[in-house]
Amino acid sequence: MKIVARYSHKGGELFISSCHQAELKEVETIIAGIDASLCKTKASKEKTMLGKKLYSPIALNKAFNGAFENKGWGKKKLEMVTQVPEIHETHYGFREMDFVKNKLGVEVQLGKYAFMVYNVLAKMTIFANRGFIDAGIEIVPMLTLAKSMSTGVSYFEQMKSGLEYRGESDIDIPVLIIGIDAKPRSLPRYLVN
Repeated sequence: MKIVARYSHKGGELFISSCHQAELKEVETIIAGIDASLCKTKASKEKTMLGKKLYSPIALNKAFNGAFENKGWGKKKLEMVTQVPEIHETHYGFREMDFVKNKLGVEVQLGKYAFMVYNVLAKMTIFANRGFIDAGIEIVPMLTLAKSMSTGVSYFEQMKSGLEYRGESDIDIPVLIIGIDAKPRSLPRYLVN
């Protein structure tokens, strides 16, 4: 996989590159080591792409999981309990972060837009408030990669514009959004010297 773009939310890139330099380098190495061609295994059942080979989010997640685990990154699960007095019940649940190492959290999100935004604006804040992380990285596909996956997969460009238009909040934590693609990209001719 290739890193194509980065977006720094609440100073994420500067904070992570100065406070988590080794972990950032590992994340970049892990991304570069994922062979996306091995994950183009899903035969589409959708009308508009019937029979077309697509990148499988399940296969990509499995590749990322193995690569992060091999570098000593672990999942972090947070048990959650909340009272609902109106119905006299206690609700038990949990949140889980894909990978955590030395207080840096990483989420690989190859799904819907709501999950990408939730990871950055809610889940990472919850884990930071509990002292498990102090910054996060969200790895998401670029639009060109999302077009080679099932319909409905969100992408970097969409997430970046949403965060830019939303702005930053006092409760947000530093997060670096990394946009990935399966193939290297060439610059448009007008940008090449």
